[in-house]
Amino acid sequence: MRQLTAGEMLSLNTLLQMESNALAVAKTSLMAIGDEDLKSMAQSGINAAETRVKGLQQFIAENHIVPGAGNQTETYNATGMEGGQQ
Repeated sequence: MRQLTAGEMLSLNTLLQMESNALAVAKTSLMAIGDEDLKSMAQSGINAAETRVKGLQQFIAENHIVPGAGNQTETYNATGMEGGQQ
């Protein structure tokens, strides 16, 4: 794989942050939903967001794009939050 430019790395980082933040909000909002159909749709969205975050993290780790990218997974395991948020 070719080396990414600084702009591409910034975009990738921003995309991961955006997905992680949206996932955190969706998970928090899920508890406030009373309608079962809406809750089911929200859960489907959460599952899709988790898949996107994991895919981005895997891409970063496999391609050695960011030094210490594996630390995001370690942070996830330690805090229980997606995307290595702290």
